[in-house]
Amino acid sequence: MIRKGKTEDIKAIMDLTKACAKAMIANGIYQWNEHYPNPSAFIKDVERNELYVLEINSEIKGSIVISTFMDKEYVPVNWLTKNEKNIYIHRLAVHPKSQGKGYAQQLMGFAEDYAIENSYSSIRLDTFSQNKRNQKFYELRGYKRLGDIYFSKQSKYPFHCYELVL
Repeated sequence: MIRKGKTEDIKAIMDLTKACAKAMIANGIYQWNEHYPNPSAFIKDVERNELYVLEINSEIKGSIVISTFMDKEYVPVNWLTKNEKNIYIHRLAVHPKSQGKGYAQQLMGFAEDYAIENSYSSIRLDTFSQNKRNQKFYELRGYKRLGDIYFSKQSKYPFHCYELVL
């Protein structure tokens, strides 16, 4: 079941994202670290009603942020659609012990259905340039790779921006 995230979910989500960061680092992917993601980001997500969790048997297996807010880092990107009626995906995570079961596909399908049902023109996101698995995941869903952006607290390597026109 996918539902809105609540403040009381943040500890479980932080445990989940820390496990993801540890697994990525073990595979040489330095995408998430002690600076990101952090509890304050998830608190803002809850306050904006943009955090969703995948819950199975009362356990949070994954999370996703579906936002209408365009981060300043995205401004210089040459997007395929106008900067209006866009959805931004952030912090998609599935606990490493639950990966490979289609949960990320379920979360993205939920976000895509939400965007279509609410007449958004596109879905935008970024993924780490060193995370080839994520790039393939989005490209197989039809997302088009556009420009690169940087998050200096996360990595010296760029993040690729993607967009799916609806």
